[in-house]
Amino acid sequence: MSSRPTPSSIVQPARRIALEVITAVRVDDAYANLLLPTKLARARLQTNDAALATELTYGTLRMRGYYDRVIALAAARPVDKIDPVVLDVLELAVHQLLGMRVARHAAVNESVELARLVSSRSATGFVNGVLRTITRTEPDAWRDRVIADAKDDDTRLAAEYSHPTWIIRAFRRSLTASGVSSGDLENELRDLLEADNVPPRLGLVALPGLADRSEITVPGRTTRRSPIGFSATGGDPSDIAEVRAGTVRVQDEGSQLAALALSRAADIAPGEKWLDLCAGPGGKSAVLAAEARLGAAVLTANEPVPARAQLVRNALEAIDDPPEVWQLDGTTIGAVQPESFDRILVDAPCTGLGALRRRPEARWRKSPRDVADLVELQQRLIDSAVEALRPGGILAYVTCSPHVAETRGQVVGALSRWGDRLTALDTRAVIEAISGSEAQAAEASQVQLWPHIDETDAMFIALFRKAADRR
Repeated sequence: MSSRPTPSSIVQPARRIALEVITAVRVDDAYANLLLPTKLARARLQTNDAALATELTYGTLRMRGYYDRVIALAAARPVDKIDPVVLDVLELAVHQLLGMRVARHAAVNESVELARLVSSRSATGFVNGVLRTITRTEPDAWRDRVIADAKDDDTRLAAEYSHPTWIIRAFRRSLTASGVSSGDLENELRDLLEADNVPPRLGLVALPGLADRSEITVPGRTTRRSPIGFSATGGDPSDIAEVRAGTVRVQDEGSQLAALALSRAADIAPGEKWLDLCAGPGGKSAVLAAEARLGAAVLTANEPVPARAQLVRNALEAIDDPPEVWQLDGTTIGAVQPESFDRILVDAPCTGLGALRRRPEARWRKSPRDVADLVELQQRLIDSAVEALRPGGILAYVTCSPHVAETRGQVVGALSRWGDRLTALDTRAVIEAISGSEAQAAEASQVQLWPHIDETDAMFIALFRKAADRR
């Protein structure tokens, strides 16, 4: 006589792994892009199952704001009154029902078993009832109900595109500051929000002098703006020999341009000293190190957090005679190493609003309160970098956020604080020279990239030069 299967044996491994990651993101502030690959590797899932787990995880995290509104309507109760782990199960199920082409019975039945696995027996009846209610209404009708429940234009966009309202408002201000006219603003904003909800292509970079993208055979295409980048249509990047060797790395095209903006802003003089002030996890450091190697310059990377500093060391392993990695407080380097570097990259800690398509859970982690603290830290890092820069040296200020306070506000503030000791360079001309194509920028001194326009993360880049010594 066979025993009844346990819930864990009934539930497909891809769904179980997705739920584990979603719960870890909520409970432990885990990063899905770090945790999911580890779990997939341990489970040794087949390619199709790994792809399913990936879509379930990222799709649910991306759209959970919208799904919570559907769940609240279907359950006739606020989601904060639902047991959090049960809500995780429901969000995962709703993504299958409304965001994927999963058979309804499979999505409902496996979700009930997931609830049985992680919660009480009573939770299974609740999950079953809510999901059955959702299946009785078509996805478009749910969308109409969610939108109709919104109180104003911002909350309507927030509900429809699953972004917090404060981010909607921040994006609107940034698009306006970028030169988008009032007549085009709403359509442009919708395009941006839609782009945030589309999984990005896998971006790769061939480190200059160590790999040639034209010699690497992967299904994909070369990048539009970066001369050293290309993208893959899918698959495991570790299947590429050059990735395993470290001479090709996974990296968004916007990050590539940010590093190249510093290394190619002017001809390199042999012996130049460069600093990556906020280097973790090391992607831009690797590009800068490769560029420095070709120009006979010397790069130093700095990352105060030990675990991230080790990631930087790992990223630099493919470089002959890898750069030194410091673990200093970046805000103190100007005092410790005054006028010591010819070029400095300040890839400042930020809200990360520019990478929401790649790190979807980030949209639910940050709040307006975080901006003020980050802006203050960014200012201190910029000032430290200016102090550490030699007269005539070049500073690149970079954030993966389009928030005006973290971008244009920092440019204005730096120029105001440093007066005639710091001037803005023509960043737009530098980016255009690198990419061979026109860069959209309201002001020549700064470039704001956009997912819906440039197919990159929303990276902000501004270049400065420190005044030459007048003595």
